[in-house]
Amino acid sequence: MVSINTVILGGNLTRDPEVRYTPQGTAVARLGLAISNVYKTRDGEKKEDVCFIDVEVWKRQAETCGEYLKKGSPILVEGSLKLDTWDDRETGKKRSKHKIRARRVTFLSSGPRGESRSNNDVAPAPAPYEVNFPPEPPAASGGGGEAMPPF
Repeated sequence: MVSINTVILGGNLTRDPEVRYTPQGTAVARLGLAISNVYKTRDGEKKEDVCFIDVEVWKRQAETCGEYLKKGSPILVEGSLKLDTWDDRETGKKRSKHKIRARRVTFLSSGPRGESRSNNDVAPAPAPYEVNFPPEPPAASGGGGEAMPPF
């Protein structure tokens, strides 16, 4: 049975990162990401579809996102899909929502969170990137990936 769960998305943050800590002291950041798809209809009319997705970032990377990112920041996220399920408090019905559990967040602009852009500034388009499957093994420095803790 084949099982691949890899997602790569690029977009802009819909809100400032929310960084919290688990009881064990592990940082978790929640990001809202908007991904736009602009296209032309058969009539030549320009249309835009926007997909909104929540992203969960863990550990030091979560703290870095909270420090350097803000609403509107362009980012690239590599991670996996995760399905959250819960009971609605008001109706008691089962609810569910997909989100991305990030393995890597790449900042596509620089500058500390305190720096602001004017409304006329446009974030640069992300540079082209290449995805190699299967991913290359980590460097032999012994800094291998640690399993993400449950939330």
